[in-house]
Amino acid sequence: MKINQLPELFVKALPVLQTLEQAGFEAYFVGGCVRDLLLGRHIHDVDITTNAYPEEVKKCFDRTIDTGIQHGTVTALYGGESYEITTYRTESGYQDFRRPDKVTFVQNLDEDLKRRDFTINALAMNTKGEIVDLFHGLDDLDKKVIRAVGVAEERFHEDALRMMRAVRFMSQLQFSLEGRTRQAIVDNHELLSKISIERVREEFVKMGTGPDARRAFAEFLDTGLSEECPHLAGKKDQLTVFTSLKASPSSERVLWSLIVILLNLPEKAIGGFMKDWKNSNAMTRKVKGIAAAFDKLGQSPSDVDLFEMGALNLNDAIDAAFILGQPVDSKTLLDRYQKLPIKDSDDLAIDGRWLIAQGVRPGPKMGTLLNDIKTKVINGDLVNSELAIAKYVSQQL
Repeated sequence: MKINQLPELFVKALPVLQTLEQAGFEAYFVGGCVRDLLLGRHIHDVDITTNAYPEEVKKCFDRTIDTGIQHGTVTALYGGESYEITTYRTESGYQDFRRPDKVTFVQNLDEDLKRRDFTINALAMNTKGEIVDLFHGLDDLDKKVIRAVGVAEERFHEDALRMMRAVRFMSQLQFSLEGRTRQAIVDNHELLSKISIERVREEFVKMGTGPDARRAFAEFLDTGLSEECPHLAGKKDQLTVFTSLKASPSSERVLWSLIVILLNLPEKAIGGFMKDWKNSNAMTRKVKGIAAAFDKLGQSPSDVDLFEMGALNLNDAIDAAFILGQPVDSKTLLDRYQKLPIKDSDDLAIDGRWLIAQGVRPGPKMGTLLNDIKTKVINGDLVNSELAIAKYVSQQL
């Protein structure tokens, strides 16, 4: 197979490959960029592989960075862009089921492609646009199948994260798992517990927000992968609802909010759940806000409730309700929010310092008065102006 017209991203990178070839080496585009080119997907960057050793690569370019030179990767700075160039290699001795104990540089492209995870990612393309396909990756692209290169069990013992990558690609590409590859995940899912939660979370989020998240999530549950994830063991019945959602989550924060909602976690338990998944404090705050807003949506929220939710949490909670198939009059809620006199505490015409100037002493009573003023303004019982608020305050003193 040959690609006659390359996208601009590849055209700009061609001189990098040609520079290596002119120095007497082989060079190919490889992996996901070739896969996505054939699928017509957006390509973020290109990966280049060569039989030149790292030190030889560095001699071919004026400016380079030792990105991962111990594993054969050098970044070449060329034409205002940066390109990762990796020497053909084989790997062995995966004692931690993630990183190889030994990397050996080789001179044969075939050996390099054999170490890759899935057939659709073991594709290479030369400067002429000719595709190198040693493992029937093109057939699997046509069939929309995710198949491990060689023996699936061996690939997963080399890197157990590949099992999560398999269901992630299911979701992103809307592909299916090939039978033996799926069975190897079932047989080896316990190995996922050897992988850092940060890496698992990254794949989980990509899986959970992909266009085919529901079907991929079903495999995540049915193959046993979920049993190796924080707080998800034994929760299959609760999480199965995810497989029949009306749509995929639109963002990472909505994804985590849906998981929290499906697990029926109380507010005080959300922090620990998010922390064990190695989420940031900022993401935890967002999820708590969305979950709280979601709970209020089913309880005829007041204007004060809508104010406290804020626009982002309200929209995300409505999104979560829609995805879960729960009836919510989103138009009315959003219209009510837009008509609120103030949408943030900073919008209030006065503040604590103003109250002190009016003779209110600092302390709990001042806080109560300030909150009372805010509530009355939100409910439309008090005009948001210094004059109206001053009159109200004088009546309270």
